[in-house]
Amino acid sequence: MKCPYCGHLGDKVVDSRESREGEVIRRRRECLECGRRFTSYERIDEIPYMVVKKDGRRERFDRQKLVGGLLKACEKRPVRVAALKAIADRIEATLQDRPEREMSTEEIGACVMQELKQLDKVAFVRFASVYRNFRDLDEFKHELNELLRTRE
Repeated sequence: MKCPYCGHLGDKVVDSRESREGEVIRRRRECLECGRRFTSYERIDEIPYMVVKKDGRRERFDRQKLVGGLLKACEKRPVRVAALKAIADRIEATLQDRPEREMSTEEIGACVMQELKQLDKVAFVRFASVYRNFRDLDEFKHELNELLRTRE
């Protein structure tokens, strides 16, 4: 840390305090050259995770929105909320592991469908019908036949 008074780079921390919310650390420092004290504030520089929409817009990743979609697909199904939160955890971890910190809605939807296919077939079909936006009954029937074929 550079001393604001003399420009020397050496200092020692005299006191550290965390803010009430725990988001900022206040440090009292003493310059090793001139002996004057000054305060520095440290905070984590958080870059948000982004979702790339079909039309190219970007918006912040919203875990609650993901969990809400999963809950809707599993409505009145024997699926535990903990299992849905675990799916959201895995998808969020996939996003966090990416160096570019963004993921397309197509990729997220594909991950959700893969997870739901293993968890609950009815929830999978519900989610797929909304996510894939089937244009007619034949597309929906094709998806059901694919699901039945993988069961055998």
